[in-house]
Amino acid sequence: MFSDNKKPRTMTEFGGQPNRIEKNTKIKGDITSEADFRIDGKLEGNVKTSGKVVIGKDGYIKGKVECVNADIEGKFNGELQVTDLLSLKASAVIEGTVTVAKLAVEPGATFNAACTMGKAAAAATTTTTSASTHKLQPTKTNEPAKVS
Repeated sequence: MFSDNKKPRTMTEFGGQPNRIEKNTKIKGDITSEADFRIDGKLEGNVKTSGKVVIGKDGYIKGKVECVNADIEGKFNGELQVTDLLSLKASAVIEGTVTVAKLAVEPGATFNAACTMGKAAAAATTTTTSASTHKLQPTKTNEPAKVS
């Protein structure tokens, strides 16, 4: 369970010190970083990072987000471009457009977005590729979303 042979990761492996926008903090503007981001407050603007974006349960972003991975528990409205894995927790509310390589959705998450999915789509977000396009259809309460 606990191993002594695991070496602690250096900050250069993370792309720098992780950034955090705390609850009850409101920011308007664009953010560019090499490091991971956690948003527990409100951000109106764009985020571009070569790391991971986490939107906490009380977090909200309105704008464009470009990142490698994303975990969302809170609310997002805008354009989301994730080059690897987007993970939506049960409390997540997503609206807008999403381009992603891989998508994981917990039951209970609200996903009202036009979604382009696949490795090629996430790698070339500005170019139309042969990636498949999926739109989730609205369903009755307690039924999983249907992909068409």
